[in-house]
Formats: sequence, C-alpha cells, structure tokens
Amino acid sequence: MIYLEVFMAFFIPGILGYGGGPASIPLIQHEVVNRYEWMSMSEFSEVLAISNALPGPIATKMAGYIGYEVAGWPGLAAGLFATVAPSLILMIVLMGFLYKYRHSPKVKRLTAYVRPVIGVLLGILTLQFFTNAWEGAGGWQTAGMLVASYLLLEKTKLHPALVIVLAIIYGILFLG
Repeated sequence: MIYLEVFMAFFIPGILGYGGGPASIPLIQHEVVNRYEWMSMSEFSEVLAISNALPGPIATKMAGYIGYEVAGWPGLAAGLFATVAPSLILMIVLMGFLYKYRHSPKVKRLTAYVRPVIGVLLGILTLQFFTNAWEGAGGWQTAGMLVASYLLLEKTKLHPALVIVLAIIYGILFLG
C-alpha cells in the first residue's frame, strides 16, 4: 500500500504540474507534507534545497529521495517511475499517433520543419559546451580533446560511449 501511495504522491504532480519541476514543487509539497505527512515543512524545504543544488531535474531527485526515505529502494523506484510516467505515457501515445499517420503529407511536413530546429538546438548546445570547456580547461586542452575525439570517432570508428569514457578518464587524471 505504501508503494502505491508513493507512486500517487508523485504521479499526480507529474500530471498536473505543467512545466516540470518548478511548477510541480507546490503539488509535491502538498502530497508529501499535508496529505501523507511523511515530512515536516522544514524537512521538505531541506530536501528541496538539496535537490535544487544537484544537477538534473528537481522533481525526480525529490521523488527518489522521499521515496527512499518512506519505503526504501522499492519506494525510490516507485517515486522515480511516477515522475517520468506521465511524460512516458504521453510520448508513447504521441509516437503511436505519429506512426499511424506517418505517410500523411502534413506529418511529413511537420517532420521536415522540426529537423532543422533540432539541428540548430544541438548546434547551440555544442557551442555552449565548447565555450564552457574552453573557459574551464583552457584552449590547448579543449583543442586537443576535440582533435582526439574526432580522430577516434571518424578514423578509428571507436564507439562514442568509449570516447566519452576516455575523455572522462583524461579529465580525472589530467584536469582533476
């Protein structure tokens, strides 16, 4: 029963909290503090502060922590699944809809319009990563990593995951 309560405590804010973490925080607070009384307001504010300080989505970090505190590892899993379930369900429904009408001229135009936007967004993200690396690690380190990554990916056809692992190891050993 506790697992269902943990699930519902995070599933309802996930459905109603349009916009993600910041919009769903008051809803999570209502469920956790007022409805189920798993935490005091002071404890909830501490969990919120820690979740906000760590990288990643706030709601999933809160769900994992609160779920674990309330019901152990199964509670953590229930809370995490509840926060991603609304998006997952919506994505499956929308993908089913798009797949059903994939031959429609309107869907093909939509796809044609979305691809360049995604390309631009990925380009901006790449530029931001490059700028942060240039400022953080320095020009020579960044240029060297760029060339090494290109050679490993394009010339030796090394899997991208292995290139990432090698870059992490390099960062730990030489930039750490």
